[in-house]
Amino acid sequence: LYNQQFGFIDKKRKLTVTSLSVEGITKVHEEQLEGHFLNLSPQNQSKTKFFANNKWVEAQLLIRNALLPNQTIEGPAIIIEPNATTVIEPEWRGTIQKNGNLILSRRKPKETNEQHSTDVNPIMLEVFNNRFMNIAEQMGIILKNTACSVNIKERLDFSCALFDNKGELIANAPHIPIHLGSMSESVKSIIKTFTRNIQTGDVFITNDPYNGGTHLPDITIITPVFDKTNEYILFYTGSRGHHADIGGITPGSMPANSHSIDEEGAYITNRKIIEQGNFLEKEILKLFTDIPFPARNPQQNIEDLKAQIAANYNGVKNLQKLCEEFSTEVVNAYMQHVRNNARESVKQAIKTLNSGSFTNTLDNDKIIQLNVSINKNNCTAIFDFTGTSPQLDVNYNAPKAVTIACVIYVLRCLVKEDIPLNSGCLEPIKIIIPEKCFLNPQTPAPVVAGNVETSQHLVDTILGALQTMAASQGTTNSLTFGNDRFQYYETICGGAGAGNGFHGASAVHTHITNTRLTDPEVLEWRFPVLLESFSIRNDSGGKGMYNGGNGAERRILFLEPMTASILSSHRKYSPFGMKGGDPGKIGKNWVERSDGTVEQLTGCATVDMQKGDVFAISTPGGGGYISASRERRGSELFPHEYGQELH
Repeated sequence: LYNQQFGFIDKKRKLTVTSLSVEGITKVHEEQLEGHFLNLSPQNQSKTKFFANNKWVEAQLLIRNALLPNQTIEGPAIIIEPNATTVIEPEWRGTIQKNGNLILSRRKPKETNEQHSTDVNPIMLEVFNNRFMNIAEQMGIILKNTACSVNIKERLDFSCALFDNKGELIANAPHIPIHLGSMSESVKSIIKTFTRNIQTGDVFITNDPYNGGTHLPDITIITPVFDKTNEYILFYTGSRGHHADIGGITPGSMPANSHSIDEEGAYITNRKIIEQGNFLEKEILKLFTDIPFPARNPQQNIEDLKAQIAANYNGVKNLQKLCEEFSTEVVNAYMQHVRNNARESVKQAIKTLNSGSFTNTLDNDKIIQLNVSINKNNCTAIFDFTGTSPQLDVNYNAPKAVTIACVIYVLRCLVKEDIPLNSGCLEPIKIIIPEKCFLNPQTPAPVVAGNVETSQHLVDTILGALQTMAASQGTTNSLTFGNDRFQYYETICGGAGAGNGFHGASAVHTHITNTRLTDPEVLEWRFPVLLESFSIRNDSGGKGMYNGGNGAERRILFLEPMTASILSSHRKYSPFGMKGGDPGKIGKNWVERSDGTVEQLTGCATVDMQKGDVFAISTPGGGGYISASRERRGSELFPHEYGQELH
């Protein structure tokens, strides 16, 4: 059972059964039940129609409690009862047993010689879109159910996706956008590193922010999917989870003042975590412990990594089943068709956009400069970040993969159709990111805030250049606290920006983050804190014809000493409004000491908390859209604004 769940067995360790279910079955003689349920006479039959085998068929319409024991109903038929409706297809029959059970069986074997073409078919394209996405979603369910940490199990800070044999993103579950747009670079990096040295039973691990990673706490597990002969790699499955602590200078591995990558925790370059079915636990533990600032709970890291391995293995099995059902050639073909469809959908979205530029200033006075050039003739676009500030000595550097992920996220948001986010979205796009700017840093630049904070500024910058919507709160308000015994991490919601025809939502996670907040009961059960209050911060959204969403206020009371760190933005500059709309209010961080004194904190701060202290956070509101004083006078006033809808 363990092998079926995780895809490997560690023979050096004993299995522990943590739950056991028992099912009792007893035999009842048929004569005891005969006639107990059924003693009615048949009612008059009527007819109806339903669609089966690509055509409308005429069917019997029957009442369940009017059917007699041993009666056989030949399909097509519909049987109605108070709590169910049973459809009997044309090639099936139903039989009523003496005890009242309705048994369905085939009248003739199912034909299994159906051939699916590798040519694109609109119906099959939709089928594969959903099949691929469903496999990734099932991976996520396995990861949630088998993980150990609150961060993955409760906050759902993870992502799962499928890739072709070249590492191109094919489909993903609707998890964390920043993970999904960047994970493809990690898969390609693994392929490049190991080339032909990949065998069945191998699984890989990385969190390298300079080769597709986001920041060190986000650890990626990559599993190859081989053909039946175990000779060729057909696909890859991948999962990326944010680990609650991987070392570094502060508990939670999200330090406010790191100046090099080593201060942020375990830096794992491409390597195997399972080799030909053998879990390399000792070697992996050393990655977390034999470093200058070791992980504080390495065994929890190991358990969460095993959960990621299990999630990937579930994806492997389901992809293999899909190949058995449709053939490997058809599945491969539709992986390409799905990408082509995404490419064409993005091209259609590009037709509705206009060229533009935007400069976004961060609280540290560094800038993101973007110029977007739209070519409507061939439906292509260039995103040029030339002019962006150089690489920083603080941790707001965003790895190149993060920058790419933000672009692909915005493009996916602008597509009307319900398509999987995949690498096809980027095919009509050229992205220019100067080397050694803080959107394309080089080792050993610190990056922990680049993933959570700079990425939010990036998305707002792109939307600003496209004149699509006002800025959202522009931060994740990443709070970590803990000590040597436990570590916790959460991101806190705020206001969403307004846009053409809609107000911004209040107190929501926006853009690149898509996590939950831990339930108060779980938070207080697992950690020595009390959630004193959590509320919407009224009147913090920018005003306009369409108002920005309000931020939130969160107060956490500490019941024992520990260290807390906050990474946040828009504590100095407000989230911008669009087209005359007011900006959202800036956020605030402070500590209320048990003796009544108040200590104001900057956007990035680390503080020692004592018993009875309260850590308080007010998150920013979103910007407003169009000046509230400007009267809507119809399309002649804003011809480019009205009649368009943001998707």
